[in-house]
Amino acid sequence: MDVAYLPQTKCIVNFNSTHQHPISVLSRISISNSRDYENNHRRFLRRGARNMCLASSSDTLVNGKSSSPLVSSKKDKESEEEEDVKSWMQKNGLPPCKVVLKDRQAYDSRHPPIHYVAASEDLKAGDTVFCVPNSLVVTLERVLGNETIAELLTTNKLSELACLALYLMYEKKQGKGSVWYPYIRELDRQRGRGQLAVESPLLWSESELNYLTGSPIKAEVIERAEGIRKEYNELDTVWFMAGSLFQQYPYDIPTEAFSFEIFKQAFVAVQSCVVHLQNVSLARRFALVPLGPPLLTYRSNCKAMLTAVDEGVQLVVDRPYLAGQSIVVWCGPQPNSKLLINYGFVDEDNPYDRVVVEAALNTEDPQYQEKRLVAQRNGRLTIQTFQVKVGKERETVLDMLPYMRLGYVSDPLEMQSVISSQGPVCPVSPCMEYAVLDQLATYFRERLAGYLTTLSEDEALLAECDIDPKKRVATKLLRCEKKILSRCLEATTDLIKQLPDLSISPCPVPYAPLLR
Repeated sequence: MDVAYLPQTKCIVNFNSTHQHPISVLSRISISNSRDYENNHRRFLRRGARNMCLASSSDTLVNGKSSSPLVSSKKDKESEEEEDVKSWMQKNGLPPCKVVLKDRQAYDSRHPPIHYVAASEDLKAGDTVFCVPNSLVVTLERVLGNETIAELLTTNKLSELACLALYLMYEKKQGKGSVWYPYIRELDRQRGRGQLAVESPLLWSESELNYLTGSPIKAEVIERAEGIRKEYNELDTVWFMAGSLFQQYPYDIPTEAFSFEIFKQAFVAVQSCVVHLQNVSLARRFALVPLGPPLLTYRSNCKAMLTAVDEGVQLVVDRPYLAGQSIVVWCGPQPNSKLLINYGFVDEDNPYDRVVVEAALNTEDPQYQEKRLVAQRNGRLTIQTFQVKVGKERETVLDMLPYMRLGYVSDPLEMQSVISSQGPVCPVSPCMEYAVLDQLATYFRERLAGYLTTLSEDEALLAECDIDPKKRVATKLLRCEKKILSRCLEATTDLIKQLPDLSISPCPVPYAPLLR
């Protein structure tokens, strides 16, 4: 998980929190109003100088020294012999289930083998394979001790992921004293590598991000990283408002206790394994479920989901399994760009994959206001996003044409005709239709030219055996995007060939729509 390689804090003073079961502590503590906490905060800070905590950089939790995260130490090997997460769960209330934990080698040979959930017996579709009790599920309601304050924080300054990451970081400071120690150790072992592939691009170096050149995902990763930085800067607010964390660690102000890099690692690890539960309160919708991801494998064409029931979170399989087979669950209707950012993998058979085309009416057009009204009447915006879904490329191009035609109308009389008519804008003239299609074709060609490699070069690269794992998964993503864009270009070219007179030239238009 890399909640990760945190230096263990050795305290002179015992705050009497580690002797209490964390779950019972969280369930008993209530949240006072913010004024009370502000007063408590001042008192704690005045007393803080008398109760200093000493940190040892040589003593770390769970997985060895942060300076060498990929090198197995004696402590690492000893930890492998400790109680696994499933045995821990069984001792703490997990009912009999139909799964076992097995090992398989990670793509990167420098990492230890990864645990995964497999069927312990032959299963049929509709079987309930496990039900994790609520006492072993981490939600914001548990972390913050109060449903109202959980909803307040996550609808204003902080995301659910930031709150959950902060909680696990504090729990990790307790080491084996934390009830969640076996689960945190399992997340550390996984290191946020979804699907046995790689870490999220949010943890890649600048040179590794260059593998994604040409894809919009590169800018999205940078933007998301900046968002995580902003959340880090707000962590003290969570610590101050959350009764459970505040009372257990009154002197460990988050931004002083944890560096940004450690927080980002924890954030990404939580992101890779959090489960989105349906039909529950907002404070319970994001949950960390032992035996859930990353021990379960995500699959886009699967329909099995972790679901909330009265007694906990259960999994009912959607297909038969033989004993020993890896069990898969649905990851939701996410495109490959989201799968890579959130979980570190790309599903090349993803039926929900898509690329985005953004079109906008030209604001310098003298008839912009009239066109804006026509667009709104037809359910479009002045800046309109078109989702080009895999296998639906031609349909999306056809769907874009009325919007593009509207931008090309320049004659006032034609504009009046468009305003008075109902429905989408129809072709006005062959030369204008040619101009619209020509702009689209040029746009798709330019996007394809923005990649550093061609489709054929991607195929050759993926055929190599010793390719860097991050480069491999990045190339898979780019290949999927290029295939969609290439089919868009092909559909547009076919429509140009169907025009009645190919000898004409595209109409010149001073205020053509903008494509991005």
